[in-house]
Amino acid sequence: MDIDKIMMLVDKVAASPISSLSIEEGSLKISIKKQGTQVMVPPAASIGIANNDEGEQAANIVSANMSVAKEITAPIVGTFYQAANPKSEPFVKVGDSVTKGQVIGLIEAMKLMNEIESDVDGTITEILVGNEQGVEYGQPLFKVKRCDL
Repeated sequence: MDIDKIMMLVDKVAASPISSLSIEEGSLKISIKKQGTQVMVPPAASIGIANNDEGEQAANIVSANMSVAKEITAPIVGTFYQAANPKSEPFVKVGDSVTKGQVIGLIEAMKLMNEIESDVDGTITEILVGNEQGVEYGQPLFKVKRCDL
């Protein structure tokens, strides 16, 4: 299993409601567990590439942590808006840098507009909902790659 497949698994666990995933593929064993809003490969693990007896490359678990982007979730049920009004530019786009406290979207609930603020400094890597889409409490809205990672 190559590093791209492993990172894809980490991203899938982060975006799903499951809290852990263990996979065995031949002699390779991978365990991924969520901790709060981050997904971590347990401390006994980082990815190294080694050759097996047949000369093929295989991923081996060595030591360190991997983490993924922080998810910013909906604090309330309502309708999500990417901009202050239909003629305005979106608050953020994929690739934009954001700072903690910066408004990145709105949720309308009971005719009140509620600002959604970034709770980390970083870069928007993914916008997970569309404009004027209904959202549920706790639903992921954005993924932000944190600056401190």
